[in-house]
Amino acid sequence: MHRQRHDPSKNLVGFVVGDVEYAVEIARVREIANPLPVVALPHAPHAIVGVSDYRGEVVPVIDLRTRFGLASVPSTRRTKWLVVDVAARKAALVVDGVTEVFGTGGAELRPAPPLGGGEDLRGIAGVGTRGAALIFVLDTARLRELVEPLADSGQIGPAAKVRSLPPGTAT
Repeated sequence: MHRQRHDPSKNLVGFVVGDVEYAVEIARVREIANPLPVVALPHAPHAIVGVSDYRGEVVPVIDLRTRFGLASVPSTRRTKWLVVDVAARKAALVVDGVTEVFGTGGAELRPAPPLGGGEDLRGIAGVGTRGAALIFVLDTARLRELVEPLADSGQIGPAAKVRSLPPGTAT
């Protein structure tokens, strides 16, 4: 059986959130997964919908629609989680769909235009193109401010346990 080798020119994993195309560096992606059950965390940042048990580790689940100020939509068959490295931790990014693995064709990323009030929330590392489409490349390290407080409090990480709330308990 012939096994296909990784193509080093394909360095980005593409995905969509709303009508916008994004990507993250393939080196930051641990897995593309179907959504798992999520337990809500009281007092978590708005974009964190909760935590999940991902392969024995409690990881925060970050809804990129919420993070980017878009309305929530129900999950579909296309909804995926990108399990990525955020600093020294893992996090699951909820995306509307994964498109493809691709490369920049040797072109450098261009800086994102200063739009005011949103660059820090979006965490755009740069802008690339794929055909005629603009692709916004995320810097997963910018999600650190969401993840670190949960790690510091012991709510996520290898030692944390997912605890279900008693029925009828508000979050």
